[in-house]
Amino acid sequence: MRGFCPLASGSRGNSIYVGTKTTKILIDAGLSAKATKARLAEINVDLADIDAILITHEHSDHILGLKMLAYKMGIPILANSETAKGIVHCFKDVPRFKIFSTGETFEFGDMEIHPFSIQHDTLDPVAFTIKIDHLKLGFCADLGFATTLVQTHLRHCDYLYLESNHEPSMVHASARPMVYKQRVLSRTGHLSNEACGQLLCEVAHPKLKHVHLAHLSSECNSPEKALSIVHSHLSLKGIHVELCVALQHSNSKPIHF
Repeated sequence: MRGFCPLASGSRGNSIYVGTKTTKILIDAGLSAKATKARLAEINVDLADIDAILITHEHSDHILGLKMLAYKMGIPILANSETAKGIVHCFKDVPRFKIFSTGETFEFGDMEIHPFSIQHDTLDPVAFTIKIDHLKLGFCADLGFATTLVQTHLRHCDYLYLESNHEPSMVHASARPMVYKQRVLSRTGHLSNEACGQLLCEVAHPKLKHVHLAHLSSECNSPEKALSIVHSHLSLKGIHVELCVALQHSNSKPIHF
């Protein structure tokens, strides 16, 4: 498949397929190898054809599948040095790494990849923009605050995968422990629906084709609420763009190009 497809999005596992005619990668590997293989097959991609796994950060919902995919199957991991240390610490073994530097663009196959810093409670978390031919894709989730750096890098994207994690009132009303609530709502936690809508208003432009709202909380959000709040922000600015929700338990809307 030439394009991209979120295979899973949420606290129970995250993974995105991105592919061209010659290069196929995953962004994060939070699913088991069995689930990853099955979801790739649904978009006619063979797991054996994956060239590398690009890692945003070392939380378990982003690296759980590495135990089989990287350590057993030998698929290379692309990560910055601090995240690589976190992965090694987690699995107590060293897989095949290709180390990139946060903030420095690099090429992998026919993709131009730029990792940039985001605010999250891990060692050196990043989001990515990926340029493929004339298209720019932005993948940005697991951040508590959208800095001006984030806004700068997400401008001029043709497609966006952007976190819309929670509704603050639902976090406060939930039965979750206070430490969880404080973490999620902090500047190193996760983006709310409101913050997502505000960020989108800053980076949207006439050529933005589609946005996946990502990493929705199963307890402190709903697809309907996320779509409604983000859409309201866009409407107030007269911005019209296609939105959908990235799903946890199945593949989301595939984007072909």
